[in-house]
Amino acid sequence: MSTGELSGKVAVVTGGAGGIGRATAEMLVGAGARVVVGDLDEERGRELADELGDAASFHPVDVSDADQVQALVDHAVERFGGLDIMFNNAGIGAPLTRFLHDDLEDFGRIMSVNLFGVLVGAQRAARYMKGHGGGSIINNASIAAVNPGAGMLSYRSAKAAVAHATKCMAIDLAPYGIRVNCLTPAHIQTGITTYDMAPVVRYMQPLERQAQPSDVANAVIFLSSERAAQVTGIVFPIDGGTTAGPPLAQTKLIMSSLKTPETHDDGA
Repeated sequence: MSTGELSGKVAVVTGGAGGIGRATAEMLVGAGARVVVGDLDEERGRELADELGDAASFHPVDVSDADQVQALVDHAVERFGGLDIMFNNAGIGAPLTRFLHDDLEDFGRIMSVNLFGVLVGAQRAARYMKGHGGGSIINNASIAAVNPGAGMLSYRSAKAAVAHATKCMAIDLAPYGIRVNCLTPAHIQTGITTYDMAPVVRYMQPLERQAQPSDVANAVIFLSSERAAQVTGIVFPIDGGTTAGPPLAQTKLIMSSLKTPETHDDGA
């Protein structure tokens, strides 16, 4: 059932065929928007658009190709009459390779999709929005954009660049009524996740709750709506408190290793 909050709005979701993109496309339609699903996976993308009905359309896109991104934006305008929301969500993962053993062969592809794809997606959407009343651009990064760690250096670098570029875009595009914000989700099981999530949540995330793609989709809805009319240039963690600090389980583990016979545990 539509909430109507985004009634009359047109959105593009890249990487929309699965995971976070799919959940977001579904929620956007549920909020009353019309949505173009952009993805390389034509079968799953068309299947989702069919499921969502007349409020959705699929258009194939490789976000590392500027001409294909422009065609995606053009399709939204031609099919639904405009573009108000751009969710630059498409991305690819990387193996957990330590820096000294990383041959960096995937550097170009990771940067092309995870950074260039966001830049060109935001640019082409903003070029339309500039003359049509503004809009909301949301760039999906990762907790890796703000929390350093070992391994995956190309991936982490691309995501960090997305977070910084978002703030620059927000300043540059504000005179045209275009808001630009960045999401940094963590510990969400999607198609590009390559590790067991349970121990990560236990020892890195204060909230003992497994995040879902819908948690990110909820943030997109908020940032797309008038409730976020004064919000631009933010880097928005959706991470169960990971950026706030270590969870209690990790703290207790450390403290237990430091106990002496005189140490007393009150159970708090």
